[in-house]
Amino acid sequence: MGMRHLRPQRRSKDSERDNFVTQHISAGTSLTRRGLLGAFAATAVAAAPTYSNAAGFLRGGGDVRRIKMHNARTGESMDTIYWIEGQYIGDALNEINFFFRDWRRNELKQIDNRTVDIIAATHRLVETREPFLLLSGYRSPATNAMLRSRGGGVARNSLHLQGQAADIRLSSRSVSQVARAAASCSAGGVGRYSGSGFTHVDCGNVRSWGG
Repeated sequence: MGMRHLRPQRRSKDSERDNFVTQHISAGTSLTRRGLLGAFAATAVAAAPTYSNAAGFLRGGGDVRRIKMHNARTGESMDTIYWIEGQYIGDALNEINFFFRDWRRNELKQIDNRTVDIIAATHRLVETREPFLLLSGYRSPATNAMLRSRGGGVARNSLHLQGQAADIRLSSRSVSQVARAAASCSAGGVGRYSGSGFTHVDCGNVRSWGG
């Protein structure tokens, strides 16, 4: 199925909020709409990413940003609103940090908001309800060193170490489709690993590689 790069029809802010009435994290924890908006009011921090005016990002963004993923390593799932009307929700970002943790060592690091934004925009651009499968998020130095010792092209200074990269997969979209959507955001690095069936995205310099 090809991607349609059409900007979603704009709806009212209240309508956007009402359409996302619950937030689901990991083993089924949920917040009501009142709880979500209360958390937003109490913990949101202002700042949209500096690349938010990129053409691709405008197509994938919106008044509400949502991340929907399944962790292939831990079996956890996440479907959460983390950004409303130009502001991030602190509690949601903390949950994302936990979800992206180094599962081998159970270590956490703050995940760069820009990487989360790229993933969310990419998901909207590929137009599927299927959650992204997260293969690798944050990597501790010990985990990165272990993976390097096994070969496979793991970088010594990988952006996974900084919480700025993710390896993702969709069964309903090809690696090329996901990579094209991510690259259209013009917001960071995009690597195609067709042989292994995943796409790497990060918020580093704009570049692309792989096939």
